Amino acid sequence: MEFNHFDASGHAIMVDVSGKQPTLRTAIAAAEVRLSPELLAAVKTGGVAKGDVLGVARLAGIMAAKRTPELIPLSHPLAIHNVTVEFETDEPAGVITACCTVRAYERTGVEMEAMTGASLAALTIYDMCKGSDKSITIGAIRLLFKEGGKSGAYKRDPDSGC
Repeated sequence: MEFNHFDASGHAIMVDVSGKQPTLRTAIAAAEVRLSPELLAAVKTGGVAKGDVLGVARLAGIMAAKRTPELIPLSHPLAIHNVTVEFETDEPAGVITACCTVRAYERTGVEMEAMTGASLAALTIYDMCKGSDKSITIGAIRLLFKEGGKSGAYKRDPDSGC
């Protein structure tokens, strides 16, 4: 397997994408937050002491996607055209899935932006709920879909969320 983030001397480098043609890029990623069904019900009804958990988490996810190059060292700064963060809930299981979609007309993909957005949305849910439940977990951060560019489209199993 060849890694393109290293030069001939083994030093980490940013991949040169200047020769690539811009195309419409889309990526969708998800992150799961597991909490008690009672706390999930409180989140949905606005009954958490810190306020609108999902509204704040949505904004955090959007902001995080836009700031990905500041957080991921070799990530390219991109002109992102659209970011959305939505939530799916499974009350009996106590699961909130944060789903982040990113679109840009660019020379490189937006998978890292979508995964960063979903991750930070999940972390924000944890932050806003940790006073009520210390056992909250975050997991199953994953790319669900991507398209655009020479590697073509990718779609994870349809039962994996969002």
